[in-house]
Amino acid sequence: MKQFLCFLFTLALWLLLTWPTSLSQNWLDIVAGVFFALLVSTLLARIYPDNPQKALNPVRWFFLLLYIPYFFYYCLWANLDVAYRVLHPDMPIRPGIVKVRTDLQSEMAKTILANSITLTPGTLAIDIEGQDLYVHWINVRGEDAKVHTAEIVKRFESLLRRIFE
Repeated sequence: MKQFLCFLFTLALWLLLTWPTSLSQNWLDIVAGVFFALLVSTLLARIYPDNPQKALNPVRWFFLLLYIPYFFYYCLWANLDVAYRVLHPDMPIRPGIVKVRTDLQSEMAKTILANSITLTPGTLAIDIEGQDLYVHWINVRGEDAKVHTAEIVKRFESLLRRIFE
């Protein structure tokens, strides 16, 4: 079932991306799409999400639409912070690796959280071990793991939980 859903999704994506401009090329695009969808679903079905039907829930799409500008806001703020630290000689830069804890359970949610952290300038997710993430941070303040978790992880976690869990 998982492989079949992977095949359908890949074929649909292929057809959307290669929408034919003329009807004479239509059958070639479909044949190529079927071939590559079979290839992808054969090779990659084992890493396909376990419950792909969750993606059809409109509430999850609503929270995803909320997450995108929310993430961009924090990304813009972090860009300005890093630029200010680089340009202003008195701003502190104390790089270090911190261990933060997430409450997210699904592997997909943890992966998206790690990607969101990495895409935010000044932080880089290095590793995930169970519920712990190791993050390289441009300005480590103090040694309290709860404070680090609140500043790095918690702002993304609530929306990601609603999208992926």
